[in-house]
Amino acid sequence: MNERTAGTLYLVGTPIGNLEDVTLRALRVLSEVDLVAAEDTRVTRRLLERHEIRARLVSYHAHSARARREEIVAALKSGRSAALVSDAGMPGISDPGADLVREARSAGARVVVVPGPTAVSAALALSGIPAQQYLFLGFPPARAAARRRALEEVKFWQGPLVCFEAPHRLLRTLEDMRESWGDRQAAAARELTKRFEEVQRGPLSTLIAHFTEHEPRGEFTLVVAGAERPKASLLPSPEALEEVRALVSAGLSPSRAAAHVAKHRNVSRRSLYEAYLAERAEGEGK
Repeated sequence: MNERTAGTLYLVGTPIGNLEDVTLRALRVLSEVDLVAAEDTRVTRRLLERHEIRARLVSYHAHSARARREEIVAALKSGRSAALVSDAGMPGISDPGADLVREARSAGARVVVVPGPTAVSAALALSGIPAQQYLFLGFPPARAAARRRALEEVKFWQGPLVCFEAPHRLLRTLEDMRESWGDRQAAAARELTKRFEEVQRGPLSTLIAHFTEHEPRGEFTLVVAGAERPKASLLPSPEALEEVRALVSAGLSPSRAAAHVAKHRNVSRRSLYEAYLAERAEGEGK
């Protein structure tokens, strides 16, 4: 089977709340494919009906994934086309979509993405936390011990940390975050793009206090500030100077060698460079 005879699997991003947040391309693809595999057919049917699209809907979720994959891949092998959608946002993120993508490609099908809204980028933008880079954690483990281990593993990440959380676990997760990461700035967002959109911002302790008084409802997207970058030491260690000497001996200029060592040892580049020059001048003076 090759791409000329196999069908195409489209990964279609759908609105995360407001049904108007759908692209013209997504609507066209959903109206043209032979079948639409949806996380919850009831949710997807509302979107299709809103835009007067008639499509064959089949369910594709964690409980039906294995059997349904066989059906969808068989359709692709026969040259038909399919669209994969989640209830909200991009399919393949925190759902079984990745397995379908792999099997579709193995069957020779073409896989095409039709981008759409995501709660991750929307929550990041609303959080006000700088996000040149961020780490997405999906759903933290449900079991307390596993969740705490997972949080400890990323406590030194310096960019924002983003995750999803169910309402009945929200408080415990926020408390574990504060225990592991300290009282960092954070934002908890729900109902994004909907009429009752809510974003609570502040230190983790403030969010904990708020949701202790107000019962969490709906799925949340959490954004938490990363670890602070440790201040560089001004005094280079003998080991750092030894590394600079070795790199200079290997052919690097003193300035480049000092910059390289300073970066991975988290010391002041200028102090390391000046210390190396002073040491070399002392050696030449003897």
